[in-house]
Amino acid sequence: MTRKQHITIILILGSLATISPFAIDMYLPGFPAIAKDLNTTIDKVQLSLTSYLIGISAGQLLYGPLLDRYGRKIPLYIGLVIYLITSVGCAFTTSIDALITMRFLQAIGGCAGMVAAQALVRDLFPVDKTAQAFSLLTLVIAVSPMVAPTVGGYVTTALGWHYVFIALALITALIIVGVFFLLPQGKEPDATISLQPRAVISNFLTVLGQPQFLLYALAGGIATAAPFAYIAGSADVFINIYGVSEQEYGWIFAILAFAMIGSTQLNHGLLKRFRSEQVVNFTLFYQTFVGIVLVAGTWYGLYGKTALIILMFIFLTGQGLTNPNATALSLAPFSRHTGSAAALLGSFRMAMGGLVSAAVSVLHNDTTLPMVIVMTLCALSGLIILLVGKTAIQHRASRKKVEEDTSVIL
Repeated sequence: MTRKQHITIILILGSLATISPFAIDMYLPGFPAIAKDLNTTIDKVQLSLTSYLIGISAGQLLYGPLLDRYGRKIPLYIGLVIYLITSVGCAFTTSIDALITMRFLQAIGGCAGMVAAQALVRDLFPVDKTAQAFSLLTLVIAVSPMVAPTVGGYVTTALGWHYVFIALALITALIIVGVFFLLPQGKEPDATISLQPRAVISNFLTVLGQPQFLLYALAGGIATAAPFAYIAGSADVFINIYGVSEQEYGWIFAILAFAMIGSTQLNHGLLKRFRSEQVVNFTLFYQTFVGIVLVAGTWYGLYGKTALIILMFIFLTGQGLTNPNATALSLAPFSRHTGSAAALLGSFRMAMGGLVSAAVSVLHNDTTLPMVIVMTLCALSGLIILLVGKTAIQHRASRKKVEEDTSVIL
């Protein structure tokens, strides 16, 4: 693979994985306008984000087996077309309940790109290069939170929030063209993989039976759900509490998104000296500490807008380190069931994202606390699971070795 081909593939995979972040981030500046236009409240509009995350979680479980059975491209085309059609549907909705429903269906289509992108990284790059490939992929994905809310803010102000979804439909049409002409096929269809419910469940159970997958899917999935608390609560915090404009909010979102871009590049260098396990372990410790500082200062009213942005920047830097390494470690043990593993991984992450965003909505009290508390709990929970899980795996391995040695002696 030439360097040009390498870059082209990463950009296309990043675009596939980015359509869902765009659907999440681009309409955030329009929350107040949507609430006003549809005669509802901010917390109800936040549920359209929750429904999207639930749709992604459910849809990925569907696409995983399809990608393993029929290859990567056919299920991918189906998902992208669904996403395009429902994006237009969101643009013309006239009630909040219809928007919530349409967002769920939009997510069902959009999650195809997320699962396919992860599976194709595993298909197209050697195992020892997947963490670096995921770092580059995360870099491309991380650009979207910088661009999407900023563009969304200007589109909402100039044309109205409906045109945000028209823009998403046009972007998807361009991605479909790129996939058709420039993206390799990846793993060939495997007719031996059954789509019968019992066989599909069996494949999922096989994946879940791999201790390394389970450990890093759980720890990484919960920890990387922290940004969803920020995404769900930030529009209300900055626009309604701190009184910034939609355009200014877009720039704040872009600045905070840059935290993930910088750390993604840092991760690329760190992997030359440290193992992915070491990077994940350190990052979760550091995010937990910063989160506690963030919650304590917010509780006592110590932070203004600038201080909050700085601490959020420091916290979110960890996402560019945890996400690619936890993903690579989760998928490393698999070759045959990569699609199913990627689906389970993505589904759990989005399910956690949905729960986290719903928690911010339920705890909404016109303060910053619900957002920062939920973010911190995500990092802390991921750290606890990682430490307990690694101890359990080491204990299991030691016990198995003792049993084997005893068997040889006997």
